[in-house]
Amino acid sequence: MAESQVQHANAASSAAHNRNEPRLIVEPGLPARVAAIAEPVIEALGYRLVRVKVSSSEGCTVQIMAERPDGGMVVADCEIISRALSPALDAADPIESAYRLEISSPGLDRPLVRKSDFERHEGDLVKIEMEIAIDGRKRFRGHLAGTEGETVRLRRDDAGEDEESEVLLPIEQMREAKLVLTDDLVTQALRREKAAKRELRAARKDERHRRLAGRALRE
Repeated sequence: MAESQVQHANAASSAAHNRNEPRLIVEPGLPARVAAIAEPVIEALGYRLVRVKVSSSEGCTVQIMAERPDGGMVVADCEIISRALSPALDAADPIESAYRLEISSPGLDRPLVRKSDFERHEGDLVKIEMEIAIDGRKRFRGHLAGTEGETVRLRRDDAGEDEESEVLLPIEQMREAKLVLTDDLVTQALRREKAAKRELRAARKDERHRRLAGRALRE
């Protein structure tokens, strides 16, 4: 197999793995019932479910946060998901009252719900709330220092003088984990955006060259 074919196959395999990776932090109650309906629809479209939230804002609002396997998400992606998901939710009817459906991207201060989320954001500042107290605490704040199995190592910045500066937190026992918006996080996002634009320009340039080469051969 040619090198380019191997790279393409590896990329496709990685994307499929990322898309099918389970969420370890999930919603209880009504949001969980909505998620059970929404997740298969979203995954079939090639996206990943991040979080479901049902609120009483403006009557009743169902907020569904999703992303592409690479972490990106644009308005067009939200529209694709909304068109596919609306009839599925209407058919299953998990919510008795009328509601408004909102599809959104995770944003910079995103929730972390999969193991790969914690791995990808190693070094970033996070806030974590546990379902079960660890060393007498449920709320932690600090920098991600890697994963060990299904646990996260957190380098705390809220540790007291008599407390350990690092702690291991089981992901499945977390109620919520999310990034804290910092200048570093914004800078990283801007760098990724610039890199994506450079890659897009390079891809378009390569495509133009291929078309010109093909035209020259035909002539």
